Amino acid sequence: MLLFGVHLFAQEQMKLENLNDFSPQAGNWQIVGGVNVNPDLDVHDMQEHEQNAKTKKRRRKRNKLEEVPQPITFTAGTGILLNINDSEKRDRLQTNWEHGDIKLELEVMLPKGSNSGIYFQGRYELQLKDSWGVVNPKVSDMGGIHNNWESAPDKIFRGIPPLSNASKAPGLWQTLKVHFQAPRFNDKGEKIAHAKFVSVVLNGVVIHSNVEVPHYTGGPIEKNEVAKGPLMIQGDHGPVAIKNVAYQLLEPSNVSVSSLKYKAYKGAFKGLDEIREVSMLSEGETNLIDVNLTGEEDAYGIRFTGELNIPKEDNYNLSVGYTGGVLLKVDGVPVIRKNASDRQETLNATLKLTAGKHDFELTNIKFAGWRAPRLGFTVGTAATYPKVFHTYNSYPPAVNSISPIFVQPDATPRLLRAFVSFQGNGKRLSHTIGVGTPKGINYVYDLGSGNLIGVWRGDFVDATPMWHSRGDGSFRPRGAVQWTFLNQPIAQLSGSNEAFPETGTAPDFVSKGYGINEATQLPIFKHVYKDVEIENSIVPNAANTHIVHEIRFSKTGLQNWYCKLASGEIQKMPNGSYAINGQYYIKLITGQTPAIREVDGEAELVVPVDGRAVKYELIW
Repeated sequence: MLLFGVHLFAQEQMKLENLNDFSPQAGNWQIVGGVNVNPDLDVHDMQEHEQNAKTKKRRRKRNKLEEVPQPITFTAGTGILLNINDSEKRDRLQTNWEHGDIKLELEVMLPKGSNSGIYFQGRYELQLKDSWGVVNPKVSDMGGIHNNWESAPDKIFRGIPPLSNASKAPGLWQTLKVHFQAPRFNDKGEKIAHAKFVSVVLNGVVIHSNVEVPHYTGGPIEKNEVAKGPLMIQGDHGPVAIKNVAYQLLEPSNVSVSSLKYKAYKGAFKGLDEIREVSMLSEGETNLIDVNLTGEEDAYGIRFTGELNIPKEDNYNLSVGYTGGVLLKVDGVPVIRKNASDRQETLNATLKLTAGKHDFELTNIKFAGWRAPRLGFTVGTAATYPKVFHTYNSYPPAVNSISPIFVQPDATPRLLRAFVSFQGNGKRLSHTIGVGTPKGINYVYDLGSGNLIGVWRGDFVDATPMWHSRGDGSFRPRGAVQWTFLNQPIAQLSGSNEAFPETGTAPDFVSKGYGINEATQLPIFKHVYKDVEIENSIVPNAANTHIVHEIRFSKTGLQNWYCKLASGEIQKMPNGSYAINGQYYIKLITGQTPAIREVDGEAELVVPVDGRAVKYELIW
């Protein structure tokens, strides 16, 4: 059975219906159905209130504690792992299973000022912390690999900070994907390779890549290093909520190849079938796939045949990297096919294979002098590393021969017109402009709809796709973009159920470009709609943590006009802001009262427009 698009990062899903995956603890950890965070309340203030209330209780012998606002509350149910610790209940949470190499993915939420950590093998801490707004993150910030406090020179580890601060505001769900490689030991129990974080991705941003950790970090379950150990989550530093936990334990692959033979051909092949029409150049046996056995740089064909030895039934991911054209057959059935002579790519397929021997055939042709010969073949499963069946020279690691073209603001903001695909791979927008600020608050604005469609922090853009060679007119934001929504956000509507116009469908909505604010050097976008002039001013807030968006109108007394602020899953927060899909906040500054309505099955946050300015914060 051939399966395409199978997700192989992490397969074992923790249902989080109970705590059966974990060792007993004091009760600070529980399973809940929902969490609600007040982003303005600091957990340190909660702890101080708790202590003061207990002191007053003892002093005055009152029966009830003084009620104080809580930074985090919850509702009953399942699916979310929640820690709320106090001075008496503050246990760590430890899995009752152990791991060596592992891929782990989860979503985590932290209140303001909170702090926790995930310990791989119970010994190597990846920090979880509210680090929103930190410019230069340290080892103790979100995503940092924590230091230890050893004094012996051969035990000291000073930690490794994340490459950048990719964390979100308190109370928002944050995604974390980690590939951890356990330390290696020889038969004598001597360590021969350090533990390694192969990759750590926070909110879509790579913050660690192939980072070795030579010693355990601070606060391990034991001060030693082992081949396997439990996952452990810190429970004594502050509240933390975790959901959508998936993991995959990794082992070496036992797949092998035998009876490998090749036949090489010479010819200006334009299709895979043409290889049958020429005489064979050479043939023989080989241990690994090697495209260089042709002895040619171009105008060649080569076919490998052999047996795949499968240790147990499973879904196997077969990957072929090549230049030219390629055909992979397993048991006589085509699995991967690209009938061309000048391509360069990697193709994948997932195939359910039974235990035992399976015949395979791999054919490659190339007639493209501008491409180097390349042919690679790997096989793996979700639970194993890919097994390589080619020589290094047949498929060397890809090297980017193009110097990237980065655009970065210096002392003043930078503006760049470009095409942008919404959400990175969605609808392609042709009238967008990227705006980057020296402090690293960046956004994309759609001139066609008059809409703020995406925001991110950090470096501005990679313009290589736009300016290299002929280019395609697009840039890539150099950070994790928080996308908002598409289409025209301001409209006069005939009723509460009428949808906002799609971009370009309202003939009386006209873009008038933009001017530059002399004080901020940032653009003021201008539009005209139904003879009303509209100006959009989008600037970083004073602390450079998020965006302030102000929309001004040239006329008052507008009737049945509305402004759409967000769409998706909308939750009103205790501080008056609105959480959108758990990913960002909208907080209105001006006095209008937002309403939540549903159109075409999706909730929208809208405010009435009468001509007064609409001003709100977009916090992520």
